Amino acid sequence: MTNAALVCGVDEAGRGPLAGPVYAAAVILDERHSIVGLADSKKLSEKKREKLAVEIRQHALAWAIGCADVAEIDRINILQASLLAMRRAVESLWPTPTQVLVDGLHCPALAMPSQAIVKGDGSVAQISAASILAKTARDAAMLELHELYPQYGFDRHKGYGTADHLTALRAYGASPVHRVSFAPVKALLPKGGRA
Repeated sequence: MTNAALVCGVDEAGRGPLAGPVYAAAVILDERHSIVGLADSKKLSEKKREKLAVEIRQHALAWAIGCADVAEIDRINILQASLLAMRRAVESLWPTPTQVLVDGLHCPALAMPSQAIVKGDGSVAQISAASILAKTARDAAMLELHELYPQYGFDRHKGYGTADHLTALRAYGASPVHRVSFAPVKALLPKGGRA
């Protein structure tokens, strides 16, 4: 395979939730193994996403996951943390991509050429694959956090600001995995910090 073919797609999952890390994935697809059904992860059922994630991990030329934790999100803001997670994913890839296509408006600082593509997760196969891996990795992490903090219902809403989640936040205060820089969480904190 020539270096010209090493195009990597990048996407993140978890910018909007009130809790948990933000995840990113980077994927270089193998043109010898086409994966049928790639699409924006938000438009796929959980079952279909899981099935495709297995196929991507088996058949992609290279893939990697990066994340930025809650402390990093609160310290540098969610956009910068998303870009950091993306950079970590890309820099973990082997072979190193020659070009990076990123879903959205912003590209992380990288050593190789990169291009931001709005709605790329629905139009570029590599980005679709990355969106699926990022989403399934983050969902799995939120299930693990549910085991530690079952009172918040992370297994149901994955940290998003649903009515149930906000009710639990009011009842129990913020856990160590809540993003205290996010307004709905910050509004519930006592003056000194976490409950």
